[in-house]
Amino acid sequence: MARLLVVHHSPTRSTKALLDAALEGARHPDIEGVEVEVVPALEATADDVLAADGYLLGTPANFGYMSGALKHFFDSTFLQVGGALDDSGGAGEGQTGPTAKRPFGLWVHGRYDVTGAVRAVNSIVSALEWKQAAEVLEVLGDVDEDATDRATELGGTLAALLSS
Repeated sequence: MARLLVVHHSPTRSTKALLDAALEGARHPDIEGVEVEVVPALEATADDVLAADGYLLGTPANFGYMSGALKHFFDSTFLQVGGALDDSGGAGEGQTGPTAKRPFGLWVHGRYDVTGAVRAVNSIVSALEWKQAAEVLEVLGDVDEDATDRATELGGTLAALLSS
């Protein structure tokens, strides 16, 4: 059975609503053969990442960046899951790791701007060579029905890609 790992930081009502909607989509009864594992970003480990076939990431945009919790997740797992650093400390190239080519999706919620958070996550997953499987869900301001519908679609898309 395929495994979708959902790594999130959902400290607010808005980010929790997006998480719940994404999980509703990922766990849709028409999608078979996919186990959905949900792990808060501060608890996710390299073993969780290595055991998964795809990833769904969620974060608020804090001060123009991803949450510290999601950053901690990447900091604590990057080298163990296939990330590489070159001699200057930058992302190493041409060193395909065990999680390369796996699909990922991302949702980001912010009050005014999510650009920096999206850019930061994309730079890290690019260094891991994960493949973006759906358009990034960027939500500004209040989380309305349209936003939760798009989060449901995002979760369903990732799970459907992994289904048997």
